[in-house]
Formats: sequence, structure tokens, C-alpha cells
Amino acid sequence: MERAADLTARESAKLIASGALSSADLISACLERIASTEDQVQAWAFIDPEAALIQARACDERRARGLPLGPLHGVPVGIKDIIDTANMPTENGSRLDAGRRPNIDATVVRRLKRAGAVVLGKTVTTEFAYFHPGKTRNPLDSKRSPGGSSSGSAATVAAGMVPLALGTQTNGSVVRPASFCGIVGFKPSFGAVPRTGILPLAGSLDHVGIFARSIEDASLVELLMGPDGEDVDANTHPGPLTTTALSTPPVAPDLALVKTPVWDRAESYTKEGFAELSDALGDRIDEIELPDAFAGATDWLRVVMASEMARNLGHYVDRGGEAASLRIREFVAEGRRVMAADYLAARDMRAVLRAGLDPIFSRFDALVTPAARGEAPEGLDSTGDPIFCSLWSFCGLPSITLPLLSGPSGMLIGVQLVGKYGDDARLLRTARWLAGFISAAENG
Repeated sequence: MERAADLTARESAKLIASGALSSADLISACLERIASTEDQVQAWAFIDPEAALIQARACDERRARGLPLGPLHGVPVGIKDIIDTANMPTENGSRLDAGRRPNIDATVVRRLKRAGAVVLGKTVTTEFAYFHPGKTRNPLDSKRSPGGSSSGSAATVAAGMVPLALGTQTNGSVVRPASFCGIVGFKPSFGAVPRTGILPLAGSLDHVGIFARSIEDASLVELLMGPDGEDVDANTHPGPLTTTALSTPPVAPDLALVKTPVWDRAESYTKEGFAELSDALGDRIDEIELPDAFAGATDWLRVVMASEMARNLGHYVDRGGEAASLRIREFVAEGRRVMAADYLAARDMRAVLRAGLDPIFSRFDALVTPAARGEAPEGLDSTGDPIFCSLWSFCGLPSITLPLLSGPSGMLIGVQLVGKYGDDARLLRTARWLAGFISAAENG
């Protein structure tokens, strides 16, 4: 039964539906894995084993009665602790929200439950999903950061505690921790997944993302997509993901190596790894340079993010004083100094940059770029630098990181693929081809 904790979400759902595995046994295996690793990893903000087993037994009873089963029937998931859950605390990584219990589930949680998933618990987030670290440690090396802000979600999947976990990304909070923890992290196009019931940081930038063990599992985020009538930005559905992205055989893509204007921030070994990757891909990849305008994206993201976070989180700072971290207090203060004209000008540049990429995507299936500067940083006082995610988050483009490279300490390094806005299925199909190409090269 212990091996059941290592199954992917799709494998688990298939076995449960066939009767070869019970949800109760799967949840028990995951709970055993948590019991043996949580003291070291510290990925959970809240977990209720008995409630999880009750959910699992209800799933098994439903199957035994011959009732319809959802695509995630009986499969455990972790939920980042800024996403509301009606039967569990949602404390936003802050003592200012200690004991907070929402009355209703976030839209994404309702959709997961409708698909049959078992919500195992709430995963650790940095304070208000910003930079102040939580307690979580990297499962691959406990002396290193797991990244942030979705630190617990990345760590639970990497440690084999759950096959899937939800996170959010405003700057680099899905792609970066997935890279640091050596797993797949997928952030769909902006507006693909409703954020109703999720702590708002910056509404112009906030995305919902997913952590998984495979690209096939990452495509399950499709179950969360589509308008909900409440999030005004959730107005696109870039699917179907599964039928397009997982078609066999994957279509050989045309790739563009994009070093971005911040290439000098990458570690030397990261640059070497991408040079080797480019050599291996040969005529399947061309290096391109972005127009000069893209150099301002990081600054524009910061202006928008600071201003909107000041609006959304300023009340915590005002009433909490030093109970809020210095990091969040300083960033809220920075946001309050942003002039309206500067904020509006920065926000308008998102559409300009996105349009500027259209000619590139007319030629290439995806852009290839680092997910992070390098390996997960040593020490637990930093969540790492999101600089290689900033441009793509600002533009709202779909992005996925694959654990294809490794650094001098043996830590995995993510290769980030970025797709055209709304073309998430093509991005996943391309990512699947690249993963297969690298696997064949390594085994050939």
C-alpha cells in the first residue's frame, strides 16, 4: 500500500475507478508518507487525517453503488492556504488571520470536489503569499528553500505526500518552487481559472496554478477552468487540454530559446545547461532576442503588484502593525507611493508586450527559458528570486516548468516553456514532446 502514494493522479483515478485500489487505501498510504516525512518537510498548515478518510470512504461507497465517478474520484489533493475551504482553516500564512474559517469553498475547491477529489489539507504559504518564508523545507535538501509563495504545495508533491496540489502565482510562485523542488508546475493563461474565494494580492496579475508529477497530471487543471460568474477576469477557457495536449504521438515543435533581458542574473551553470539543451535540440530550436521594450517588464510588474497589494493588503498592515512582517509593511508602503498615472501606464504595457509576442508565436510553438536563476538557494530565510518568471506573469502567458536540468549540487533545475496567451493546450503538447525527447536522449 505504501507504493500507492507514488502513483500519479491519473493512475490513481484509473485504479480506483476499476476497483483495483480503494480511495481509503490510497489516502492511508499518503497519510503514512506524511507521518514519516512531515517533521522534516513541514509542508502542511492544516491536515485532518480522520476527515480525509471519511471523504475517502464516501468515495468508495459511491463507486460500490455504481454511481457516476468524476475524473479525480478518490484522489487526494493539497490546497494552498490562501484558498478558502469551508471545513478547514484558511489563515493566509499570517498570524493576523489565525483561526480564520471561511463559510464557503473557493470556486476551485468546489470544482475539485465536483471532480471527486479528496481535499487532504491546507499547504503552507508564505505570509500573504508574498516573500516572508513559512516553515516549509525543500524535500530534496532540507537546508534549502522550497521556493515561494506556494512552498507547501510544491513540497507536498515533491515529497510524495499527494499527487496534486494547487498554488497561485502573482510573480513566480508556482514555476519557481516547482523548479526548486524538482517537479512539474503549470500556470495557465491569465483568466483561465477563477480566483473567487482566493486571497487577492494583485488582481491584474494573480493566477491559479497546479503542481504535479507529470505533464499529463498538470493538464488536469482543465477541470478548474471556465467562468464562474464572479471573477470578472475569468473570461477565457483555453481548452480542451487533455484531448489536444496528450494526443499521441506528440507533434514535433519549433522552439525559441529566449534568454530574456535578465540573462545576466542566471547562474553560470544554468547558462551552461541551456547551452547543452540547445545543442541537443539542434535544428528544433533557434535563439531569438526580444525587442528592447521587454526590458521594462520587471519594473512594470513591480509597479502594478505593489499598488494593487497596497490596496488589497493595506488593511492588514494598518491594524496589525509589527504583527505583519517588515517585508509586507515595506511593500505596502511602496505601493501607496505609486502615482495613479504610473500605475495605469504600467498596467497598459501588458497588452502591448503580449501583442509584441504574437509574431514570435506565429513561428514558434513555445519559448524556452530558465524557470529560476539556478538551484534552490541554501538557507530558509529567502524563497529565491522570481526574476525569470516576472515577464511571463506580467503578460499573463501560460508557462510550465519541467525538471530537466541539474546543478553542481545535484539539485534539479527547471526548464520553463512559455506559450501564446490562450494556447495552453499547444504549450502542454510541446512540453510533453520536449520531456520525451530528453528522456530518449538520456536513455539512447
